[in-house]
Amino acid sequence: MGTGHGSSASKGAPSVLSCDAYCSRHEISVIGDNVPQPFISFEATGFPSEILKEVYQAGFSAPTPIQAQSWPIALQGRDIVAIAKTGSGKTLGYLIPGFIHLKQRRNNPKLGPTVLVLSPTRELATQIQDEAVKFGKSSKISCTCLYGGAPKGLQLKELDRGLIDVVVATPGRLNDILEMGRISLHQISYLVLDEADRMLDMGFEPQIRKIVKNVPTRRQTLMYTATWPKEVRKIASDLLVRPVQVNIGNVDELVANKAITQNVEVLSSMEKRRRLEQILRSQEPGSKIIIFCSTKKMCDQLAGNLNRQFGAAAIHGDKSQSERDHVLNQFRTGRTPVLVATDVAARGLDIKDIRVVINYDFPTGIEDYVHRIGRTGRAGATGLAYTFFSDQDAKHASDLVKILEGANQQVSVELRDMASRGGGGFGGPRRQWGSGSGGRDGGRGGRYDSGYGGRDGGRGGSYGYDRDQQDGHSYGSHVAHEVDGPGSSQFKSFHESMMANRNNTSRSRSRSRSPNKNSGWGENQGRARSRSRSVERFDTAAPTRLSFHEMMMDRAQPSDSHDFHKRSPSDVNRKETFGGSYNGNDKQTSGRSPPGQHQGTDDLAD
Repeated sequence: MGTGHGSSASKGAPSVLSCDAYCSRHEISVIGDNVPQPFISFEATGFPSEILKEVYQAGFSAPTPIQAQSWPIALQGRDIVAIAKTGSGKTLGYLIPGFIHLKQRRNNPKLGPTVLVLSPTRELATQIQDEAVKFGKSSKISCTCLYGGAPKGLQLKELDRGLIDVVVATPGRLNDILEMGRISLHQISYLVLDEADRMLDMGFEPQIRKIVKNVPTRRQTLMYTATWPKEVRKIASDLLVRPVQVNIGNVDELVANKAITQNVEVLSSMEKRRRLEQILRSQEPGSKIIIFCSTKKMCDQLAGNLNRQFGAAAIHGDKSQSERDHVLNQFRTGRTPVLVATDVAARGLDIKDIRVVINYDFPTGIEDYVHRIGRTGRAGATGLAYTFFSDQDAKHASDLVKILEGANQQVSVELRDMASRGGGGFGGPRRQWGSGSGGRDGGRGGRYDSGYGGRDGGRGGSYGYDRDQQDGHSYGSHVAHEVDGPGSSQFKSFHESMMANRNNTSRSRSRSRSPNKNSGWGENQGRARSRSRSVERFDTAAPTRLSFHEMMMDRAQPSDSHDFHKRSPSDVNRKETFGGSYNGNDKQTSGRSPPGQHQGTDDLAD
């Protein structure tokens, strides 16, 4: 496979040098045969006048690097793998060639769409639709969007109307509608996989492959991705035919946008809230800010706490589509300048004037960190990113240092120390299963809950492990020490004390030691039986049990049985204390609590 640009017949050597200089300055590299030179200006594209009019009205003066290089390749009808960071202008990089392809094909839209764009999230899908409507309006191109989290009814009505040229969809929802037989993809000849790496990360590979089986093999396929791991390479080799690879920047390693100033602050979980408010107060009024959290619960709590002073709203996966649309609209217009989000919005938002990104919680991987901060510094603007880095995040320290150094950013002494020793900066070694403050996945102060909830919304994972081990063990030991079983010296003293207190009117407290107790008793029965086999214990215990039954028989004579209520309180007390109680029919029942009342083990299990 060749590498480099082919020469242009209409341009002389100076133009070739100019293109080479352009590619060098913007770190553009290509892999493929006879690759055309980039379109350095809009005039060089040869786009229809109506499309150029929309572009100029949007305020663009020149193509972005990914647009400049991918447009001439796409217009040749060739497959493309474009590897570029988010915010590079890739959406128009594939939409405008798609519009031109659509006009050339002249398919009947009543028979199905011609262009299909797959997107990982509904946020990104709706934004792609907005761009398609905006720049395709003068060309009379229609577009519909299919995504989950919203009722299918309205989306199906759009499809039933027909006349759809472009469909933008998330893989899950499109598969659902395909299975319903409500859409045909047999006319698709221009297929785009946007943020392919993200779709694979989210587990959409089976859905993508199923969709592609419904698309004709004779098609043009364009894949856009921010990273180039082996999973993305595999699906690219399966779905694309002799693609040209376009790289913007270094593909071999993950790099951050150098236009973003990155501030990583090593601090404890307890310091986060105060520092966050300091940063927010230091920003210019009206600056758009995104705060990323690890949990939905933390998003809601932070947004609630910050809303009155700073104007904040939360967005995450539990919000309905109408709520998400409202929040994003408020954020775009500046009425709510602070957006608190989980990673559901990390790679789906395309809002060009975000000034600051704050990582309140560090993400689960360094790639997500790069994509998060990539929400700012877009379209040639500069950006600012703050990241709170705690002891629980120490395993990411080395990778984070590489990202900072690769973008010519300052690295603090604390962060460099954490990276050098691969451990924490706030105390002793991290516990794998520990509970309490500092546990990675559980307990208050844990990395994923920040003291408010586990990563999936619960209250941590490790704590349950310790609780089972510690509470279960201590309770079993407690029962074993208190109740050794019938025939033991403890039961001997128990019966002796009962006989000695037969006239005592106070209610016995020995009921809590009843052998009918649920928890721990079954585990100690074997021990109790083995102790009962002792000849000495049996000989000493037997007279006590015999005298007890003699006493019971004596109390059960007919003279007393006709009136239960005439029994003395001490008599009732003795019978209840022996692990049973008497009901109104004078029948012995087990010593369990009445229905609806908690047993001791229930309290431990709460």
